[in-house]
Amino acid sequence: MSAAGLLAPAPAQAGAPPAPEYYPEEDEELESAEDDERSCRGRESDEDTEDASETDLAKHDEEDYVEMKEQMYQDKLASLKRQLQQLQEGTLQEYQKRMKKLDQQYKERIRNAELFLQLETEQVERNYIKEKKAAVKEFEDKKVELKENLIAELEEKKKMIENEKLTMELTGDEQIMEDLRTLNKLKSPKRPASPSSPEHLPATPAESPAQRFEARIEDGKLYYDKRWYHKSQAIYLESKDNQKLSCVISSVGANEIWVRKTSDSTKMRIYLGQLQRGLFVIRRRSAA
Repeated sequence: MSAAGLLAPAPAQAGAPPAPEYYPEEDEELESAEDDERSCRGRESDEDTEDASETDLAKHDEEDYVEMKEQMYQDKLASLKRQLQQLQEGTLQEYQKRMKKLDQQYKERIRNAELFLQLETEQVERNYIKEKKAAVKEFEDKKVELKENLIAELEEKKKMIENEKLTMELTGDEQIMEDLRTLNKLKSPKRPASPSSPEHLPATPAESPAQRFEARIEDGKLYYDKRWYHKSQAIYLESKDNQKLSCVISSVGANEIWVRKTSDSTKMRIYLGQLQRGLFVIRRRSAA
């Protein structure tokens, strides 16, 4: 068979479909497309591999981070537990430092309190000694004053009693004499009167009755012989036995007056009745 015969197409059989035509360029394009597809699949495979590698790396980094955080937590927890143990044992440095500072403050406050207590105690003791001395002095002064007042009061009462006794003795004898004279007059016999008897002639009796003086006390003052006398007034006191005493009125009572002698400061009590009957006579004198 010749080459032309080989190259010539075979005659188509009746009723059979036409044979496909063969073009070499199409085969080359097809092979090129297949190569491109295989290359693309290779690149996609490589990209998938890279993505898988990056995912694995991220997961590994995250696990490392979590592990690192867990380790930090454990370390911190262990440190806190160790510090708590040291605190309970009293060996924690921060605790010892603060305790030392607190102890210094405590000692300083104790020292200041002791100094203040000492000063206050000394001050109280000084005040106590001072007040005690003042109290003792006041007690002694009051005791001396009370003693002197009692002595003066007793002396005054003694003088008053002596003066009352003297006054009673003086006035008693005068009153007795006056009563005797009155009795004698009443007992004397009456003689019949005659024209030539001197009894017919007006005459004064042998003895005149006792002279009466007006004496009263009003508003703490003495009204005597038309004059007013008051406390602390200087007077002369005269008695029937011709005694004349220089006195000062010391007080004016309801029915009597008290006078104090200027010679010895003794006191006498003079009743209104004695002044009214003239047993005592009061005369004014100059205070000088």
